[in-house]
Amino acid sequence: MRAGDVDLGDIAFWALPDEHRDEAFAALRREQPISFQKEVRYGELQEAGPGYWAVTRYDDVWHASRQPDVFRSGRGVNIGDLPVEISEFFGSMIAMDDPKHAKLRGIVNRGFTPKTVAQIKDLVVERARAVVDRVAPLGECDFVREIAVPLPLGIICDMMGIPPEDHDRIFECTNVILGVGDPEYVTSMNDLIRAGLELYDYAMALGERRVADPADDLTSKLMNAVVEGDRLTTQEFGSFFILLVVAGNETTRNAISHGLKLLTDNPAQRGIWMDDFDAVAPTAVDEIVRMSTPVVHFRRTASRDTELGGHPIAEGDKVVLWYNSANRDEAKFPDPDRFDVVRSPNEHVGFGAGGPHFCLGANLARREIAVIFEELFRRIPDIHVTGEPDMLLSPFIHGIKRMPCAFTPA
Repeated sequence: MRAGDVDLGDIAFWALPDEHRDEAFAALRREQPISFQKEVRYGELQEAGPGYWAVTRYDDVWHASRQPDVFRSGRGVNIGDLPVEISEFFGSMIAMDDPKHAKLRGIVNRGFTPKTVAQIKDLVVERARAVVDRVAPLGECDFVREIAVPLPLGIICDMMGIPPEDHDRIFECTNVILGVGDPEYVTSMNDLIRAGLELYDYAMALGERRVADPADDLTSKLMNAVVEGDRLTTQEFGSFFILLVVAGNETTRNAISHGLKLLTDNPAQRGIWMDDFDAVAPTAVDEIVRMSTPVVHFRRTASRDTELGGHPIAEGDKVVLWYNSANRDEAKFPDPDRFDVVRSPNEHVGFGAGGPHFCLGANLARREIAVIFEELFRRIPDIHVTGEPDMLLSPFIHGIKRMPCAFTPA
């Protein structure tokens, strides 16, 4: 494949098998590491914009991520243009620049103290065991719905103080918000706005209750945290809530789902991990994240004339950082298409490439992935994928909607 044949703006490109898309990005890295691409047109959902610079090499993605004053997030982190207010509504602090971003992140960090994280670690184990206990007698199931979804969704909801009867409601809304491009989830802008408003209204009510009557949950910590005289408004909490439940649920569940597929397709690597789980877990988890790259890209906008990788970028140009491509860059990762559970070093960009927008929940996600596979290996060690995954049609999320699996009942 040649770089000139690659059209990232064609929605049909995102329906191709993963290996075809990987070949296309390899061609771009090799021949046109920074290329101008058309924007995807989503019909009545969103018209195509003027286009953007596609950044595909690891070093360039890394460099742009660490220059937030030049490559800014405040004009949108998705490729298509939205009003700033709508962008911040859905993206919260990831769609902000300093000083607004620093203020909000400083407050939010108060909810992720060592004590809170320690409590969450115990919760992850409890949740993972409950998930596996429920499916172990069945012998087969939809891995996504029955295993990959309940763990991160349940943990985020428990952290926020959301009762179990509302978990499905949260899950369906997050599917819509990250399902742009897939007609199963989103057919119009109204679908997207409706899902966002439902989560926002839910969060506003929850936040107001916790201000009046605090509990031992993350919502109470966030709503009552004061940093240099500032505290979250209920509106700011509403937008951050959307970010947290979407990012904390969807991305981790997709990494877990891709993880089982990778282990099924690479039984020797699976054996290496199972033979010495604790020692191999840190590198295995990071390799799953590198290979799967659940968040495929984020956009930045140039604040001034500059250059990236020797390529001129004009003020106002859109610059899209393709993490999936950076994570397969031959210049950074030897034999990048090989799944290697003991790969080291492995400085992937699956959680972002550093800078102020590095994923706040990276360590929690790593913990969830490790713990669920520890429980699976312990209880139903022969679990494997039995059919082709039903993939999400999206240029933004490398998602799996459904994936059958089977195992010896336990």
